[in-house]
Amino acid sequence: MNGDSPEALGALVQDIGDAGIAHMADTPGLAAAVDQHVASLREELGAAGRQELLRYLHRFAEDAVNRGWWPENVRDWEFVRIVAVCWMMRHSS
Repeated sequence: MNGDSPEALGALVQDIGDAGIAHMADTPGLAAAVDQHVASLREELGAAGRQELLRYLHRFAEDAVNRGWWPENVRDWEFVRIVAVCWMMRHSS
């Protein structure tokens, strides 16, 4: 996303998070994968608050897109990671 606006990246990430979280209800495998990512993120980031999670999410998504990743598969690692961070943000205090 070199040269693209942070707003465009934010909208993409929000769409992925919303769609992924909704898809979790009907897809136990996705829910389990998200749960594993959440556990890994908690180990990596500790008790991160919403702002820290948002900063992490932005850096992660920007790096992924700059590497050539694009959301084409709801089961790829990057997609699941983004959904996990979005889920954590929704459930943070």
